[in-house]
Amino acid sequence: EVQLQASGGGLVQAGGSLRLSCAASGFTFGDYAIGWWRQAPGKEREGVSCINRGDGSTYYADSVKGRFTISRDNAKNTVYLQMISLKPEDTAVYYCAARRVRYSQSPRDYDYWGQGTLVTVSS
Repeated sequence: EVQLQASGGGLVQAGGSLRLSCAASGFTFGDYAIGWWRQAPGKEREGVSCINRGDGSTYYADSVKGRFTISRDNAKNTVYLQMISLKPEDTAVYYCAARRVRYSQSPRDYDYWGQGTLVTVSS
């Protein structure tokens, strides 16, 4: 059974930090790009960051560049999203998703999705 378990969300004040984790199982983790997406109430799902397989190249949305860092530990089948200098507009449910091979801007291209973890940033 394929599972993507996102964790690490919570309530934090503006300017604070959180680290999200995405633990994967049930598929060949090293063959997949892993992305973080977020969805705020009333808004469309937004791609936040992604890390490719192999070379580990990364993508960041402009809104998080310089504040978020994505990394992966293939030995632990886990991807992390370190978030610093959090802003109220970062408040959303954060999902991790897996896509075979490389990053895509379309959420429809992702094969597997986790259940999401809520990040709330207070002002």
